Amino acid sequence: MKNKKIRIFSIVFGILLALFLIFNFGLNFWLKKNLPNYIKNNSEYIVNYKTMDVDLGTGNILSTGISINTQNPQNQEIIGLQGTIDTLSISRLGIYDLIFNKNISTSKVTLASPNLNVILSNKKDKKSGKKDNPLEFDKIKITNGNIQVFRPTKQKILSVKDLNLDVDDLNITGKSAEGELPFSFEKYEVNAKNFFLRPDNVYAFTANYITTKEGQMSIKDFAMIPLLSYQNFTKFFPKKRNLFDVKASEMSFKDIVFKGKQLSLSDVRFENPNIKMYTTNVKPQEKKKSFTYEVNLENVLLNNATVDIRKPTGSPLFGAENLTMQINRMMMNDETAKGNIPFNYEDFNIKGKNITYFSPTQNIAVENLVIRPKAADLRTIVVKPTSIQSDKTSLDLTADQLNLRVNNWEFVNNKLKIDVQNVLVNQLNGSIRTAKNAKKKKPTFEGIHFPLIIKNVELKNSNLTVDSQDQPLVFKDLNANIENVVLNETTIKDKLPFKTGNYSLTTRNFNYKTKFYNLSASLLKLNRNVVQVSDFVVKPTVSRAQFIRMIPTEKDLYDVKVSQIEAKGKWDLVSDNKFLDITNVTLNKLDANIFRSKIPKDDLSEKPMYSELLRSIKFPMFVNNLDIKNSLLVYEEDTKKSDGPGKLTFSNFNLNVKNLNSGKMKGKPTQVPITISCQFMNASPMKVNWSFDTANINDAFAISGNISDLPASRINPFIEPYLKVRATGLISDLIFDFKGTKRGIYGNMKMVNKDLKISVLKQTGEKDKILSAIVNVFVRTDSGKYPESVEVEEVERDNTKSFFNLFWRGIEQGLKKTLIGKNAPKTEESIKKTVHNTKTALEQNKKELQETKAEVKNKVQEIKGKVQEKKEEVKKKGLINNLFKKKSAQ
Repeated sequence: MKNKKIRIFSIVFGILLALFLIFNFGLNFWLKKNLPNYIKNNSEYIVNYKTMDVDLGTGNILSTGISINTQNPQNQEIIGLQGTIDTLSISRLGIYDLIFNKNISTSKVTLASPNLNVILSNKKDKKSGKKDNPLEFDKIKITNGNIQVFRPTKQKILSVKDLNLDVDDLNITGKSAEGELPFSFEKYEVNAKNFFLRPDNVYAFTANYITTKEGQMSIKDFAMIPLLSYQNFTKFFPKKRNLFDVKASEMSFKDIVFKGKQLSLSDVRFENPNIKMYTTNVKPQEKKKSFTYEVNLENVLLNNATVDIRKPTGSPLFGAENLTMQINRMMMNDETAKGNIPFNYEDFNIKGKNITYFSPTQNIAVENLVIRPKAADLRTIVVKPTSIQSDKTSLDLTADQLNLRVNNWEFVNNKLKIDVQNVLVNQLNGSIRTAKNAKKKKPTFEGIHFPLIIKNVELKNSNLTVDSQDQPLVFKDLNANIENVVLNETTIKDKLPFKTGNYSLTTRNFNYKTKFYNLSASLLKLNRNVVQVSDFVVKPTVSRAQFIRMIPTEKDLYDVKVSQIEAKGKWDLVSDNKFLDITNVTLNKLDANIFRSKIPKDDLSEKPMYSELLRSIKFPMFVNNLDIKNSLLVYEEDTKKSDGPGKLTFSNFNLNVKNLNSGKMKGKPTQVPITISCQFMNASPMKVNWSFDTANINDAFAISGNISDLPASRINPFIEPYLKVRATGLISDLIFDFKGTKRGIYGNMKMVNKDLKISVLKQTGEKDKILSAIVNVFVRTDSGKYPESVEVEEVERDNTKSFFNLFWRGIEQGLKKTLIGKNAPKTEESIKKTVHNTKTALEQNKKELQETKAEVKNKVQEIKGKVQEKKEEVKKKGLINNLFKKKSAQ
């Protein structure tokens, strides 16, 4: 029974096999005779061939001498084909799909010497909107091929010659959508010449040679060529951001995957690339695409690149030479192309030379550059202005090095987010000229993602000039360090848009020039809590005569030198929350000369009291202790009538101030005590105690002190030039104790003097004996050993004068009462009246003398006239006698 079944199965199988062989033979015979006509009658193509072998069981086909043409080349709803193939080998052809669905699907296709032109279909599925997808191959192998692919418009998309190709998973989609390739594939081996690809109407990609070896593709003479001029690019593509023109002597990569708009490569290398980019002024709309493809590049290297980025005007914007750029995991798509950096990356390393950047007003050049994600180093940096514009800040700088160490930086929503560990600027030299009369726009910091953090900033070995309003500020041998610089939403609202931690600054030969002065110091040190200044000098840049001509109203001219200045405390004078909290300030060896001329017009503006002046400071200010030590103070003053300036000298000057304040620091005292000790006129000990309260709106004050053992002759250098008086004798003691407010001064004064005499001087400098005698009649030459104090009654303040004018007027009233008596005003009036009468009498005598001299002179002239008349008469008589004598002789 079992054997019978086996026999029956064998017979059936044999019959079936025989039928299959007969059918396969018949099919081959039919295909050879009828397939071209069948294809012609049932498709849009005309196909001819020399030989055709078909294995119906396996779906394998082998054909030679093939030619193919589209029956109707004008039909754009199908893929147009035209060309020849020497040999075609197809494995596992889907015959059913070919005959009934008109789709070609196979596991492997081999083409020998194909010479084909392919025109893509323009047909769409009305329901889905999808285009035909007629060609699918698992594998394709092409040897010695010449292939061209066109759009339905006959615009060339792809062409290649001498093509040797071995590709897995090739899919020829037949789509002609703008920006999409009509094929995709996974693995490949390729060798070709004269490669051309035009994926859109903006760029064409070309290469002379393409080769692969062990999965690595090498492209010689690669180029990405713009198909439009810049003018046409901006005209026809107004929303696209940039136009590129790229060339490279060689491009190599491996692991290529190209599907639709996605391109993936690894180990991408560009040798000697020349990259040009033309920028536009128009920003792309948010929803419009500015980059067509999605590109993923693993390990990209641009070796020895040249970069040239142009402004819309055609002038240079950015340039670089010998640029080597290595980027790991680079990804570029439509979203990244809209950003400040048009791609994302994981890691990069950039080296370059002769980097240039051209802003509207500045040219920036960098000789060498190295940039990594965590660090950047720039060498030999030059910043030059393209033109000097008074309303714009200009930089004229060089730097040996700019080094950055970065913890993290990235662009978040097109905003720079950065955390910098250290910034080093070494040997920064040059000048910064600030803008004049420019409308200062507060920066918006729109491109910054807050907070922006810089842990440390260093400036070393620099020489910098900051010129503002033609008043240059010069720093030489400048070294500075700033820690913890933070820029955030709160700080940008302040005048200084960032806050800092500790900082320090050191500079030598500091210099600052203003309209009237040149300020300098041999050394300036500054940090968060200490200021030190050595050899500080304030020197006038004009002579006294020039100064007087240049000022509209009277003003002091200073000439100051300080050996050492030191301040300790805390302060912030740049933010909106200013404060000054000083523990101690010391000025050692101050040498100050103050000159004031009374020749210019009086400054009639109201002069505040010192307490009011301090109170007007708008921020909290407190100086716990201020010392001026071992100093010299000279005050000089002249008038229109003075013969040179009068001079007051305070030598060995020492001053101490406690609690100097603006009245705005909570918990701090507002009473300001001041003590002064010095040698008045280089001869007499002088002590002063002075105090006021900044919180007192009446500006109440108290000032007391004394001057001892003052030879009166010592004050002559001050009173002689413009008072025309000279004093002799001795002032043993001058004691004053005054109080007052902003309305006036009052108190008492006592003076002990001996042999005090006053000499009134003539304009020639000689003593006027008569006037001197009259004045000394009223002056108390000797006060006695125990004189009484005199009361200084309320002396009204002139608001247009300073506090010291009020103080002097109090001293003046005390001197009058001491020297002349309690009825000083009446006595003073008597002196003036006597002096006036004496001057009147002298002038009358002088006038009478002049009249007598005139009469005598007239008499003399009259006598001389009569004598001359007599001489003339005698002369005439002599002539007449001589005439008679001559006639008698005749």
